[in-house]
Amino acid sequence: MNAPLSFIEKAGYSAGDAAANLVFMTMVLFQLNFYTDVFGLSASTAAAILLWPRLWDAVFDPIMGVLADRTETRWGKFRPWILWTAVPWAVVMVMAYTTPDPAWGWSVTMVVAYAGITNALLMTLYSMNNMPYSALGGVMTADLNERTKLNSFRFVSVNIAQFVVGGLTLPLVAKFAQGADRQHGWQVTMSIWAAACLLLFMVTFFTTKERIKTISQVKSSPKQDFADLLMNGPWIALVCYTLFHFAMLALRGGAHYNYYHHFADKAAMFDFVETLGLTSADAAKSGGLLDSLGYIVHGTRDSIANSNVADVFNSIVNMVGTGTTIIVIMLSTSLSARFGKRSVAATCFALSAVTAAAMYLLVPTDVWAMVGLAMLGAIVYAPTCAIMWSMYADAADFSEWQTGRRFTGMVFATIGFSLKVGLALGSASLLWLLAGFFNYDTQLPAAADAVHGYRVTSSLVVALLFAACAICLLANKLTKKTTLQMADELARRRLEANLSPV
Repeated sequence: MNAPLSFIEKAGYSAGDAAANLVFMTMVLFQLNFYTDVFGLSASTAAAILLWPRLWDAVFDPIMGVLADRTETRWGKFRPWILWTAVPWAVVMVMAYTTPDPAWGWSVTMVVAYAGITNALLMTLYSMNNMPYSALGGVMTADLNERTKLNSFRFVSVNIAQFVVGGLTLPLVAKFAQGADRQHGWQVTMSIWAAACLLLFMVTFFTTKERIKTISQVKSSPKQDFADLLMNGPWIALVCYTLFHFAMLALRGGAHYNYYHHFADKAAMFDFVETLGLTSADAAKSGGLLDSLGYIVHGTRDSIANSNVADVFNSIVNMVGTGTTIIVIMLSTSLSARFGKRSVAATCFALSAVTAAAMYLLVPTDVWAMVGLAMLGAIVYAPTCAIMWSMYADAADFSEWQTGRRFTGMVFATIGFSLKVGLALGSASLLWLLAGFFNYDTQLPAAADAVHGYRVTSSLVVALLFAACAICLLANKLTKKTTLQMADELARRRLEANLSPV
């Protein structure tokens, strides 16, 4: 019999993905613009820095899956990797967002190499930590409803981290840049996030336990594991879905940053934040928690050209979206049990495509509508968060159901491969689309053609990627009925083999 996971273990497990998302969401929301606007790279160079390290990381993920599946320690297969990578992760995280000082006398080639190497190291450590972390959720319990609850905890924590990153990063960068520059602001802000990562990883390691053991102890080669995966239809559908989903996230993050900083009207944004009491006419006056977090726009409506109004408004939109997502995740845990994961997820992605396309209809002064669409988009997207990672574990169950062998690490590693390729192509494709169709130049980010490009990519291109996600999920044949049948059969096999979870 599967004992329910305790609150402490669920919350402790979720802390690991909160830590990962301090890096992941910074990467999705801001890394592209960090390289072009702060680090000073050209669009083509930034595209290469974002593309090649992530493609390397995608190749490394299956290697990491093989290593994790074959790791044997007293802590299990997957937990120790969270411990081993925690400190290197924190160090490299700061390095990746540190801009070389001109006083160092580095050449342009050296600066570009530094950006590429630190990004590649950060992505590699991300794989070494997050792939085993994701697989860990699949071996903590075999109960389908407990897995969904576990992933609900996980994605509440994920969205809290996203709330923090999306809501505080830009205001803190602007705050710490005062009296220095945005390079210094980024370095200090990322040092804070790195320290938080280290603490959260320790919490995950010390509060979780691996329970699921494979029914068959027969050893197999990585080649055989992958050959068996190619016979797994649900896994193939989820690999394709993951590619489109994470390409959408990376592309949308960069496009939305430019949308709010160059398309949205600054005067209208000032009026919005003034309504919330987040402005101060005295530019020299400071004080209070909100001002310490960089959330006060100093100046008047007529003197905001170089203010932090776009940073504050962009952050508010991010917080509205993630705050709504957290609430909906907590309210929607029963949807998958009632309608099935596949049906709920496909419907939500189709509705997300509609809300994304609606963004194209807005004009620069429609700032209230921008906030409203962010909230509506979060409502229809939120139920997918916990469901999708639970479906990955179901794909691992499907392979065990077919072959009698379980290779959870390989399933999550290949999903990770698709995830990283999607991120790489999403970020690079945004720069390629903007440069190729809208004459984008990083030195002239507010040019009319480029601004139109931000509008198109933020809405219509994002909508197409959401629609592709829905189509992939409809191709996944793991319906509610099949999933329940599979779970019952595997539970019976484990009982017969005396391998019931403890």
